[in-house]
Amino acid sequence: MIAGALVVPSLPASATTTTVAQTQKVLDDPFAVFDINLKASKTAKAGGHIKYSITATNTGPFSADAWFVGGQFPKGVDLRKIRYSGPKGTQCFLDGRALYCSVPYILEKDDWVRLTFDAKLKKSAKGTQKAVLGVVTYDVQQGMWDQEKGTWALAQEEMERLGIPEHGYAKTAKTKIVR
Repeated sequence: MIAGALVVPSLPASATTTTVAQTQKVLDDPFAVFDINLKASKTAKAGGHIKYSITATNTGPFSADAWFVGGQFPKGVDLRKIRYSGPKGTQCFLDGRALYCSVPYILEKDDWVRLTFDAKLKKSAKGTQKAVLGVVTYDVQQGMWDQEKGTWALAQEEMERLGIPEHGYAKTAKTKIVR
């Protein structure tokens, strides 16, 4: 009998480091990863319209509770004249040169959503107009959608203030302006 001695099997130092690194990687992984398919008009006339279609597919591993579709529109676009269509209840808001839309659904793994935008160009638009559009998603626990109010329990600004991890998935579309 060993009196007063604690017998603990020794582990190599690398085992602890690897476990911590793997745990940290899992914690850093997004709750929902999105695959983005972005289509846009190849050419447009100054003063005309550029049409964008965004299809966002949640590839998992979990459902997406708090997420927004949209992004940065070109400088040649009149931000007050962007029309959108999407699922019923979709609401959009401007944030500088960006337009983000909140779709009132929890997007389960392998589900997808499509939004289309019709952006009116200024008559002064020229060159190549570049848009960066996609999805911003926040790593929140399930239950962020308030069924009774029909809104998110926390506003986007509040999620950012609280430091809830956010992930962006975007694609770039270029449209050449022709005269």
